[in-house]
Amino acid sequence: MIRDDIKQAQIAAMKAGDKETRAAIGLIQAAVKNRDIELRGGEARTGGAPADDDALVIEVLQKMVKQRRESIAMFEQGGRTELAAAEAAEVAVIERFLPAQMSEEETKAAIEAIKVELGAAGMKDMGRVMAELKARHATTLDMSKASGLVKAALS
Repeated sequence: MIRDDIKQAQIAAMKAGDKETRAAIGLIQAAVKNRDIELRGGEARTGGAPADDDALVIEVLQKMVKQRRESIAMFEQGGRTELAAAEAAEVAVIERFLPAQMSEEETKAAIEAIKVELGAAGMKDMGRVMAELKARHATTLDMSKASGLVKAALS
């Protein structure tokens, strides 16, 4: 499980005295714990626990990477390269725990397969294609990049 990998990496960073990695892993653990707490509140109402723990952790990690990439862009625009570098270092640590992402070619092939399967013909079918793409490949795909590829495939 990814949670176990994160815990082992934290222990290794502590033993190695790597403060930056340890701090980034601490942020990861806090974000995952916050997500667990959010879901626990919802469990009482819906009566269910998250189906796949790794999928939940990957979702949190992808969100963290996205936030940091946005921050990096803003810091670079503002001329704050030292802050951008710190964010980039956190991204590198977070990405160690994410599964390998699909290449652009693999993404296009998956989109094409779904398009054929659903009989999608135009932009009106984009929502259906995106929903199916997310259902099948959410953990190995950057959905913001996939959106542009789906638009291109359907237009």
